[in-house]
Amino acid sequence: MSSGKGAGDENFPVGSLLISRRLRPHVHAYYDFARVIDDIVDTDRLSAEAKIARLDAMEDVVLGRRQAPLRRDAQTAVRVGRTLAATGVPVTTATDLIVAFRRDAVKSRYESWEELVAYCRYSANPVGRFLLLLHGEDAASLPLSDALCTSLQVLNHLQDCASDLRVLDRCYLPLPWLAREGAVLEDLGACRASPGLRRVFDALLDRVDELNAEAARLPSLVRDRRMRLESAVIVGLARRLAARLRREDPLAGRVKLTRGDVAGAVLGALRVLP
Repeated sequence: MSSGKGAGDENFPVGSLLISRRLRPHVHAYYDFARVIDDIVDTDRLSAEAKIARLDAMEDVVLGRRQAPLRRDAQTAVRVGRTLAATGVPVTTATDLIVAFRRDAVKSRYESWEELVAYCRYSANPVGRFLLLLHGEDAASLPLSDALCTSLQVLNHLQDCASDLRVLDRCYLPLPWLAREGAVLEDLGACRASPGLRRVFDALLDRVDELNAEAARLPSLVRDRRMRLESAVIVGLARRLAARLRREDPLAGRVKLTRGDVAGAVLGALRVLP
């Protein structure tokens, strides 16, 4: 359960040792595909039109509508297509990611919380759905997984708000929220958050806390013991990162989890699991 960011950007790596050895290759195939299509949309060497064309081609390969070229990145679409065919996990768990990245190619500003949540529905939620369905979990667990994945994506946006604007000219903070607090986009270029920007961060974290409270019920619905532990650990990590972002300033330096946070989340998960 995570967003489709590169490995170095992940707070909660996909395919941890908690996932069974039998399923791990499928998880890695999915993750490699997600990372490649994310790299396509984030490069500064392609126009928006070229990015969309590349993403369309990757989708065609996943769906079996065209043969992939021999390039290593294109072969990730072949492998994820084979994984989905072999496991019976819906192909939308891969193609929905492409919907989000097409959006990133042309959209760089957000006007509301609802618009941001709609983006997360494609950019993050498919990852949790893939993991749960790969483990044969019931559909009743999916809305709680969506809450967790949306929380993780918003937390990542808060961590990277300065670099997203500086490097990608992309801002996921709702613009009317900035205006309401007397903040402007240029505030993200400062070395520390202005009072108004801090209030926007905290307002987003209020929404994240609501999502995490909802997601806390997820482990109790997961039948697979390994996946239950994985989901409980990630819920704990999401809560700990949200708390860090309350206390620390993402403009002053990247706010990230510590080894102590990870150990605490694991111990917390072990205490609550049957």
